[in-house]
Amino acid sequence: MIKYIVKRLLQSLLTLLIIATVVFFLMRLMPVEGYFGEEFDKMDEDQIEAALVAMGLRDPIGVQLTRFYGQLLRGDLGSSITVRPKMSIAKMIGQKAPYSIKFGLASMVLALVAGIPIGAVMALYKSKWPDKLGNAYIVFINAVPAAVYYLFIQLYASGLFKLPILYDARKPISMILPIVSMSLGGTASYAMWTRRYMVDQMNKDYVKFARAKGVKESGIMFGHVIRNALVPMTQNIPANVLLTISGSIYIESLYSIPGMGNLLLSAIKRQDNPLVQALVLIYSFLGIFGLLLGDLLMVACDPRIKLVRGKESR
Repeated sequence: MIKYIVKRLLQSLLTLLIIATVVFFLMRLMPVEGYFGEEFDKMDEDQIEAALVAMGLRDPIGVQLTRFYGQLLRGDLGSSITVRPKMSIAKMIGQKAPYSIKFGLASMVLALVAGIPIGAVMALYKSKWPDKLGNAYIVFINAVPAAVYYLFIQLYASGLFKLPILYDARKPISMILPIVSMSLGGTASYAMWTRRYMVDQMNKDYVKFARAKGVKESGIMFGHVIRNALVPMTQNIPANVLLTISGSIYIESLYSIPGMGNLLLSAIKRQDNPLVQALVLIYSFLGIFGLLLGDLLMVACDPRIKLVRGKESR
């Protein structure tokens, strides 16, 4: 188990290193305007060149890359240029991250609490109207662009249920619509996979044997089928982390939530290269962490998974 964890951690670190390197080179292809902000139009070519040299952007690429890695190891993400000039990016993210974490965790919990029961009901009533209704919801969520039903919820649900149309930190009720919107994708994912795994378990020989012995259907479902079906569900955590990340970027802008997603959009619009670079790296880290967490939870929940072959690791 320890060897497997260490191996997965090393793989995750290598993946993050590759992503950081790719982001570094992509950002060097961006227009230099993003390093100067509004001052760019007031500068001549000599001033621009002198400033680029001062920032180290004219150093050999190997020197720049080594310096970039060193800054990351120290936790130095640089300073904002256009969004909040000269303000530390780490400080900006520290102010924004609590909002994103709060909404992200709440939406993931809601997706889990709603999605698994929906999937269980669909499996228990396979091919009947609850199953058809659940499948219609899953198809709708996956087929329709998220922006469409996000806007629909904001415009119509706010009026129908008398809820605030924008987030207000002084009104906890204003969190309802953003959280529900962000949870829709995860709910559909959990429902789909819970149904699939439960139907698969219901066709196993041990279920047929239990029925033949006269075990009550409720005992089979709650004692064996649902429990065994939930084990592989841990693999869906990475997908839901990524769904939450992608959904938060648009949702935070839509509901004026002062989180990291809204900050990323502002950074892109205002061509704040250092801030875009830092946020892309953070979102990449979250995605990789989700993949790692899913693998480790899968191993922890299912002792039948073999981490070694004989004396050799996987």
